[in-house]
Amino acid sequence: MHNFPSNENTGSIDRGLYVHIPFCVRKCAYCDFYSLSDRSDLVGPYIDAVLDEGAAYGGMSFHTLYIGGGTPSVIGSANLKKLIDGLRRCFDLSSVVEATIETNPESAIDELLSAALESGFGRISIGVQSLSDSELRSVGRVHIAEQAAEALTRARRAGFKSISADLIVGLPGQSRESLRGSIEGLIDTGVDHLSLYCLSLEPGTPLAAEPPRDLPTDDEQAELFDAARSLLIESGFIHYEISNFAVEGHGCLHNLNYWRGGEYLGLGPAAASHLDGKRFKNRADLDAYLHDPNDILDEIEELSPIDKSAEEAMLRLRLLREGIDVVSFTKRYGLKNVYELLYRLEKLMGEGLLVFDGTSYRLEPSQVLVSNPILARVLSD
Repeated sequence: MHNFPSNENTGSIDRGLYVHIPFCVRKCAYCDFYSLSDRSDLVGPYIDAVLDEGAAYGGMSFHTLYIGGGTPSVIGSANLKKLIDGLRRCFDLSSVVEATIETNPESAIDELLSAALESGFGRISIGVQSLSDSELRSVGRVHIAEQAAEALTRARRAGFKSISADLIVGLPGQSRESLRGSIEGLIDTGVDHLSLYCLSLEPGTPLAAEPPRDLPTDDEQAELFDAARSLLIESGFIHYEISNFAVEGHGCLHNLNYWRGGEYLGLGPAAASHLDGKRFKNRADLDAYLHDPNDILDEIEELSPIDKSAEEAMLRLRLLREGIDVVSFTKRYGLKNVYELLYRLEKLMGEGLLVFDGTSYRLEPSQVLVSNPILARVLSD
């Protein structure tokens, strides 16, 4: 068994590796991520292409590993082992302190869970979304609530050190009672981490084309989120990021690295990277990727120190407990590069949108659900 160290280390992470798996059983009505529901016959060639792309960055070292999608669990145990063994040949993964795999309940079978553990994964993220069958049906989820609860229980029994679940707020027909039932049910299974996402109608999705009549209004969605947040905090979870709650010591280190402005490499179509001051992204085109995984770059951008500092500040404000430490932030970028940014932060604090404790700026807790325009003002006036 290839064990990575545990994720008890919550300090700074230098670099993360993300691998995108663009396959799923069926596309959900709300999903605008790059995933395909009818191409599972290409899983084998796809793994080969990912390893081909990875070889171009050979020798790099990483501190977190995250396999996301799509639905990574649909590739099966043999292909998962093939992928991880190949990544170990491409990269130095000896310093990985957290390895996460995403799964959906219907494909989180014992064989897959065992293969993930044997490949070194200590953290699993399961796409539950709701423990109400009617809510799941309303957005085209494949699984039922019973499967979700069973998957979480199997993951705990199998030996995963950290178990995360995704939950959607604002599903058609959702009420405070049904949302409370979902959260209490998840807590009963022993989850350590919960990602709480507000449903949004993304252009080009079936849900946006035909919005259900029983979709909660924006105000009702906000009330649902507030009720969920209160319940989770009462249950011992820390609201550490706008959409994320965790038991102490179980925050997602891979995502924390994103929010702290760290470096990361993304492999696969639609995967994004941030290395050596440059941001770049692969095209969302599976066929082109299979043809040549090293000739699929879609966007390349090099940020100036001023723009990079503003972007990192915006991301760090998502971290509700950490925020922006002014001294270390100014030291890293230089006063001339953050002078205008600090003026914007001070202005936002004066308007009651941020708080300052003498060392760090943080988002005012009451502004969590209306944070997007605030974060946009951090980037630029």
